[in-house]
Amino acid sequence: MKDTDYPARERARLADRELLRRYHEDADVGARETLVRRHLSLVRTLARRYANCGEPLEDIEQVGAIGLLKAIDRFELGREVSLATYATPNVLGEIKRHFRDRGWAIRVPRALQELNARMSQTIERLTSQLGRSPSIAEISAALETTPEETLEALEVGSNYTTLSLSTGPGDEGDADPLEAIGSDDAGFERCENRAALEPALAHLASRERAILRMRFEEGLPQIQIADQVGLSQMHVSRLIRRSLGAMREQLD
Repeated sequence: MKDTDYPARERARLADRELLRRYHEDADVGARETLVRRHLSLVRTLARRYANCGEPLEDIEQVGAIGLLKAIDRFELGREVSLATYATPNVLGEIKRHFRDRGWAIRVPRALQELNARMSQTIERLTSQLGRSPSIAEISAALETTPEETLEALEVGSNYTTLSLSTGPGDEGDADPLEAIGSDDAGFERCENRAALEPALAHLASRERAILRMRFEEGLPQIQIADQVGLSQMHVSRLIRRSLGAMREQLD
């Protein structure tokens, strides 16, 4: 892309930020609808990667639009990335989950199917929290399973029936999922510390635990959490920061 396109991209990014601010801080539903319209072309582009996988393209686009909505709802204004960058893995993840839930090429144990279904969202959440691809150990700790079971669940994902036999492993968007996880990093030995997350949660009050669960497990934006617990968004934001600080002290 030409350097002269940079001002246009920057203006678009700033326009997205303002719409996101209006939606998350002012509960402006119209801003959310505008964001969806602005990024539907991204959804269509990503959906076309799966046009030959046995599903109508319009259905795939609708599934991808759900991923876009989730990305908008989960976007935190403190993020430095653009909405398009953040939304891309959410849209692709939603489309892949749609195909994965439709069927398997071979008989796979139910437990592995369920683990594989949980894994995509867990990887997305850890990637967002860590700012990098999580290791197998980190995924296993989050899922409360063994590294061996995690690897096996990743591998059975390739047994889904609708994968195109004409698509090579080097094609964009269809790389081996194991390659997306990354190699063991310097934090591998701290896996046991990450397993201490549950005891750290136990030190919080029930309201704080519920707020963290809504924010990080259910992916609800702060404004929706505030409505559910009867507090202001600013109060919810302070509780989240305070709770994470308290948990960090426990983990340290």
